[in-house]
Amino acid sequence: MAEDTTGRRDFLKTAGAAAFTTSIFTGNVKGANDRIACAVIGMGQMGIGNMGFAMRQPEVEVVAACDVYKPHLDEAVALAAKNGKTVKPVADFRKILEDPSIDIVNISTPDHWHAYMTVEACKNGKDVFVEKPLCVYVDEGKLMVGAARKYQRIVQAGTMQRSGTHFQKAAAIAHSGALGKITLCRTWINEVEQPEGFGNPPDSDPPKDLDWDMWLGPAPKRPFNANRWGVHPEMTPRPYSWFRYFWDYAGGSMTDWGVHLLDIVHMGLNEPMPTAVTALGGKLWVRDNRETPDTLLVTYQYGDDFVATFEALSGTSQGPYPGGPGTLFCGTEGTLFVNRRFYRVTPEKGSDLKAEEVKVSNDMNMAHWANFIDCVKTRRLPISDVELCRRTTAACQLGNVAYRSKLRLDWDDREETVKQAEARPYLTHHYREPWKLEV
Repeated sequence: MAEDTTGRRDFLKTAGAAAFTTSIFTGNVKGANDRIACAVIGMGQMGIGNMGFAMRQPEVEVVAACDVYKPHLDEAVALAAKNGKTVKPVADFRKILEDPSIDIVNISTPDHWHAYMTVEACKNGKDVFVEKPLCVYVDEGKLMVGAARKYQRIVQAGTMQRSGTHFQKAAAIAHSGALGKITLCRTWINEVEQPEGFGNPPDSDPPKDLDWDMWLGPAPKRPFNANRWGVHPEMTPRPYSWFRYFWDYAGGSMTDWGVHLLDIVHMGLNEPMPTAVTALGGKLWVRDNRETPDTLLVTYQYGDDFVATFEALSGTSQGPYPGGPGTLFCGTEGTLFVNRRFYRVTPEKGSDLKAEEVKVSNDMNMAHWANFIDCVKTRRLPISDVELCRRTTAACQLGNVAYRSKLRLDWDDREETVKQAEARPYLTHHYREPWKLEV
């Protein structure tokens, strides 16, 4: 599919300069009094959360929930009923996409389903709120953008930090030049995990209420393993989704937390893409059956502008800056640290920059959903438009490709590929039959 690279560059220039200003494009505009019918696909942690945020939007009516695991579907219906809502349970997402009465879909499935469901939703005339990371493979993201533009659909990614007012203020400071010349940006997620990690459960039969083949979908055929699925229904509270640590379905901490953290770097510095990427790491601490590294250090060269790093550490709670996971802009006039609790500006000695600390002041998730619904009505590009998240997701995917290929990667942003041919297979999706990703 041919792409208008001039138009894409103009869009990114506008998005970077304004940080949160949207651009208008043509499309169907919903009337001010219309109710927007919403379906949620994937009723795990994120799906349950997104259903709640959607229900709290005044113009939205959540009418359906979908999951391949019946207990999760039952839980969603029961939670809706507690809020006085009737939600139809659906096992096969294709029935939702084919239903002309549904206006928008939220995709909160495991990552390997994001691209296919988003493209098919766009083809069926639906606007989409899709969780991050946008996809598993670089080429999937390009096709998702293509589908959104071809079918003139609103596609909001779940990088909700862009809707946090203190993140917006922090990005504006970085963009303004007040920090001086920014030469380094650092991002990180760190903790001390238990050495046994998630454990090593054997392959087994899937639970009787789970459609394992449909859960796998376009991913390779594999025997059921409790960690690959990652739900562990016997645990209370429900554990984190461990599917994220298997290459078939996701990209570990790099694409889980990295997308959030590097997204703020991109937001503050004109939506750039790295020109070179290197990565080192491995399973240095935990002894479970995960495939992704528990320790990973990625370095990004952004042309002649700046260097950025991402660190994922499972064997230490000591990060590069106090305050937990975050993003740090390092400039000649001072530094700016931002996380989900506050941002802090620290001047360099002798600088005229003023020290400042601002705490979180809004509900990012609610604001992100409100922005999505406003854009569904007005047809403006949302604050986390699919193109913006595609770029951040691709940068994170390149970190994993550099690690897995053991190569320094050189990214060609015009051609949207790496110069190292031997690494290119890691960029391309290979779907299991009968699934096909076609715009």
